[in-house]
Amino acid sequence: MKSYNIAILGATGAVGQTMIKVLEERDFPVDEIRFLASERSAGKEIEYYGLKYKVEPVTPEAFEGIDIALFSAGGSRSKEWAPIAVQKGAVVVDNSSAFRMDPEVPLVVPEVNPEDVKQHKGIIANPNCSTIQMVVALNPIHREKTIKRIIVSTYQAVSGAGATAIQDLEQEIKATMEGKFYYPQALPAHIAFNVIPHIDVFEDNGYTKEELKMVNETRKIMHAPDIKVSPTCVRVPVYISHSESVVIETEKPITPEEARDILSKAEGVIVEDDPKANVYPMPIDVAGKDDVFVGRIREDLSFDNGLAMWVVADNLRKGAATNAVQIAELLIKYDLVRGH
Repeated sequence: MKSYNIAILGATGAVGQTMIKVLEERDFPVDEIRFLASERSAGKEIEYYGLKYKVEPVTPEAFEGIDIALFSAGGSRSKEWAPIAVQKGAVVVDNSSAFRMDPEVPLVVPEVNPEDVKQHKGIIANPNCSTIQMVVALNPIHREKTIKRIIVSTYQAVSGAGATAIQDLEQEIKATMEGKFYYPQALPAHIAFNVIPHIDVFEDNGYTKEELKMVNETRKIMHAPDIKVSPTCVRVPVYISHSESVVIETEKPITPEEARDILSKAEGVIVEDDPKANVYPMPIDVAGKDDVFVGRIREDLSFDNGLAMWVVADNLRKGAATNAVQIAELLIKYDLVRGH
């Protein structure tokens, strides 16, 4: 069996750390692994399978001999280093938004469009966390009933904004309980005991970049350019796992029972839907898991062929790290990457 040389750029961040954990859990066939980060983080130690590795500064030489490079270091870093990694012979799986809408770059969710990886020219984009969980839940229904419209409101954990946002929540809770003031460092407003209807920057049309990502990425991943998507993205005081209230309109009639049956058979989806017994997905229960959880499936009352549901997933795992590792596994499955 072949094994592969892996590099993780952004290895010291929350998603990079989760990538390392997922590689171990899934017993990914690693020959050599390199942990890369900025000069500021170089020299730190990371443990992998019980061995300690020094974090290396990212340089062109760091990608020599690398087969697959997993990137989680922000858009500007990806634009700078992804072409260099490809030139050195690696296939890059990039977690930033830098290449997602590039027509030359596949945007892949393995449960939805796995074959798209075969079109790569050295770079494969990992979608936005909120988009990933939504399309995993909706695509099985779309294949059978054809979705015309999606209205989605997100309830996104602070970990989606990075380690500093987690610190904001922790410090704000502490300060509030002590009657003190803490000025948020990563978020545009206080998040403790609050919700913020603002993720990423606002565009001229009143939507944020995060919301427009959900529109454009959904269409690209599902190969459905005509789907109408109306998103509102909200930050909530939760550490891990994004939740979404999703309403869809389909071309063909669909009942809640049909939807439960479709989703119960879908790859990567777990249906938890017994509201009379208080059974429905919640972020605190989903954290640390790789599936997308769906509940509160019911008929929408506002238009014909409408369905409402509640979708929850761990944003650091399925929304980022796990999806990236699954893409790497597809590269191996389809024999699209060299090995040793």
